[in-house]
Amino acid sequence: MHRPPFTSTLIACAAAIALTAGAGAARAHDDGGAGHNGTHNLKPRFVVGDVASRYYGAGDCAVVGTWCGESGDDLLTGGLGAAGLLLAAPVFANPLAPTAAELRRNAIHVNYRAVLDILPTGGYGTLYGPNVSNAGVVTASQGKIAGWEHVAYAGPGHVTLMVQVPASFDPGRACIVTATSSGSRGVYGAIGASGEWGLKQGCAVAYTDKGTGNGLHDLTTNQVGLIDGTRSDAATAGDASHFSAALTDAERAAFNTATPNRIAYKHAHSQRNPEQDWGTNTLQAVRFAFYVLNEQFGSSGPERRKRVVLDRKNTIVIASGISNGAAAALAAAEQDVHGLIDGVAVTEPNAQPRDVRRLRIVQGGVEQPQIGKPLIDYFTVANLLQPCAAATLAPADSAGYAFVAALAPTVLSQAATRCASLAAKGLVSGATLIEQSADAWAQLRAYGWLADSDALQLSHYAFATSAIAVTYSNTYARASVADNLCGFSFAATSATGDPVAHAPATQAASFATGTGVPPSAGVNLVYNDAANAVTPGAGKRDLFAASPSTGALDLALDGALCQRQLVTGRGALAHRVRHSVGDVLLDGKLRGKPTLIVHGRADALIPVNHASRAYYGAHKLADGRGHSKASYIEVTNAQHFDSFLSFPGYPERYLPLHVYLIRSLNAMHAHLTQGTALPPSQVVRTVPRGAGAPAITAAHVPEWALVPAQGDRIGFAHRTLFVPD
Repeated sequence: MHRPPFTSTLIACAAAIALTAGAGAARAHDDGGAGHNGTHNLKPRFVVGDVASRYYGAGDCAVVGTWCGESGDDLLTGGLGAAGLLLAAPVFANPLAPTAAELRRNAIHVNYRAVLDILPTGGYGTLYGPNVSNAGVVTASQGKIAGWEHVAYAGPGHVTLMVQVPASFDPGRACIVTATSSGSRGVYGAIGASGEWGLKQGCAVAYTDKGTGNGLHDLTTNQVGLIDGTRSDAATAGDASHFSAALTDAERAAFNTATPNRIAYKHAHSQRNPEQDWGTNTLQAVRFAFYVLNEQFGSSGPERRKRVVLDRKNTIVIASGISNGAAAALAAAEQDVHGLIDGVAVTEPNAQPRDVRRLRIVQGGVEQPQIGKPLIDYFTVANLLQPCAAATLAPADSAGYAFVAALAPTVLSQAATRCASLAAKGLVSGATLIEQSADAWAQLRAYGWLADSDALQLSHYAFATSAIAVTYSNTYARASVADNLCGFSFAATSATGDPVAHAPATQAASFATGTGVPPSAGVNLVYNDAANAVTPGAGKRDLFAASPSTGALDLALDGALCQRQLVTGRGALAHRVRHSVGDVLLDGKLRGKPTLIVHGRADALIPVNHASRAYYGAHKLADGRGHSKASYIEVTNAQHFDSFLSFPGYPERYLPLHVYLIRSLNAMHAHLTQGTALPPSQVVRTVPRGAGAPAITAAHVPEWALVPAQGDRIGFAHRTLFVPD
């Protein structure tokens, strides 16, 4: 087994070490090629401080699901194994001060489950999971993977980079897979997605949290997180803080007096618009991977310095990810002028194309009315209309209805009021709830949503839409937490929706349990301007908030209208938002890189008309006929959140898109290593499991075709993307 001779202090596989550029070490570099064969292996200039490195041995635990220390820990499952990931998260020995190792273990547990349907009836353990090979073979293994893990900050902005090198890595068949986090998750966010595939394949996996990852600053106690998840006073942490809001002590004190018990999150409140750097961060993760690989496998040079043996000419690099991580992979591929990336395989990308003015999208003979809108545009529309549209859905027609009724019942009780308030402002038409709801549905359809996603609108509003609208409004406006943009803030809340102090044990675990956007880790969205607040300005959770302009409990409609004005209005803030949006748009220029883009047709969060369909069409226009090597696969009966497939009403209707991520990575790796053909663009028609959601089988998730039937082919001609019904 290879054990990297990084420093003389390495004495055991469980020892922590630091890669530094100290006395006698090679100078840092920042070129795009990550070094060339035979040259000195140089630490990238963007790496801030030391690299924390640790070996995990993946030894068997005496009892499945228990913590066994680093010898029992592993890269993929945190020492829990396939069976342990099915269980509840292990408890911390001291809930008020969990160790870095405990936080890492639980972060893997939570993030793995967050992007997958973890139920065995949904495919876990049979179609995917630690015990299932990339080829789909179910094994008796617990799926633990031994190897090295290297973590560091990249500057500016303290972006977290991590590289996992499995013990099975073979320099003679070297490969790197990117695993940029989805959503606003921490650096382990893609562990269950492209991370798992890469580790099983024997590839190094290059992770990054892309500058949005789960940084939580408690403004009352001034507690912040460190790179290993442990908590510290912000003044003590200094530059080691993962994220500290840019407030002086006096500003923070004034803010706390006016709005106590508030939380700042990195994605919303860093004032950096981190999305503009997602592609750069992903390329940095690749370059960091080359650095640590050459420290491990490079040949010895003078002064004990390593020489590069692995570079872009002898190492396969696949950019991959899901959702925001997929968008980051596409951005990296567009920016990759040095040829680091060989291929791209992504699912459900939050891809925002720059220019679709010349593009048409036609589905089944019907031209789609709106395409390629930026995320903040269509999210602020959804945030207004989703509750009203869903107000008249019968429980049986709304996926996740029972879950909403249990965890967010005010969404149901206030949906009709939202309709009435919208009607009073002339934003929906109709004199009755049925008429108003029908108009809201019509507006959503006219703005690009497909009928396939109708059943999802209620649960998505309850658990995703409003908080994402707040997060992206803040990040594009580059707003400080002290700005309380559109009256919104983040805080723990009571049962009646009043802001309260964040529970210490909950906060101590936030590295493991948080998503970087509410509701998570005990933090919810608060509407400060709620007319029914205990005292003026004190705020109420948005789901309990009455709007000042209506006096009605209408789910903080005034705040949602303010966010919409940031997109459609005038003024300095709206101008700043539009400028920031321009900084994140993608050109579609992939320069002939082989690319597979997979998206679920029923996606209600990132609708295909605004994302993958529009991006693929923009790419075809940008790369031109004969230069494009991209394919677009649209999967029926698949939506954005595989983890929601455990909600009642979801598994009956929808299939896991993760199966197609695995297949896309398999296909891309075979194409790059063996020259096998990639599938052409097509619609893949899955088979819903139906009433009672019986156990999933391969028949429910059919393979794509290398020669698709005429009625399944997605074509592009005359500036038009043609998608069959």
